[in-house]
Amino acid sequence: MGWTSSTGRKIVLQEGDITRIAVDAMANAANSALAGGGGVDGAIHRAGGPAIMRELDAIRGAAGGCPTGSAVATGAGNLPAKYVFHAVGPVYRDGRHGEAELLAGCYRKCMELADERAVRTISFPAISTGVYGYPQDAAAEIAIREVRRHLERADTTVEEVIFVLFGGGAYEVYRRILGE
Repeated sequence: MGWTSSTGRKIVLQEGDITRIAVDAMANAANSALAGGGGVDGAIHRAGGPAIMRELDAIRGAAGGCPTGSAVATGAGNLPAKYVFHAVGPVYRDGRHGEAELLAGCYRKCMELADERAVRTISFPAISTGVYGYPQDAAAEIAIREVRRHLERADTTVEEVIFVLFGGGAYEVYRRILGE
């Protein structure tokens, strides 16, 4: 399942393990301490090896972490990518505390980091939908909207965005929203 922009750029949906998809950049659902964790973050650190955490240690030493709604870039260690963009999504409370704008900010910042590095392909997990509790439908709408907007820009280097979704339920939500 996919979508193609008027500029020929693509969004592709894929069910599976994000750590196994070869791309220029891989987005990670990180925490603001950039300290590793469970879910996608844990899988990326396990597959990527200690080099990623060493870079994050240096970023933490300089900046103290990463604010919610933003992202930082590291190398990808042993992953099939050049970069990992560690995006800090919001913890969902009730949707009335700026969660939507913070989540949109994660996707915008990752696409900005991609352009700064002349990235052509980038993969995203469903940021904030795991332990952070963001409702799948609302998160997918934000993710797809922000990525589509970026792909329509004339000045982006990104040619393909792959949403790598863990589990059939997430895939079906994204498939439905991408088709709308």
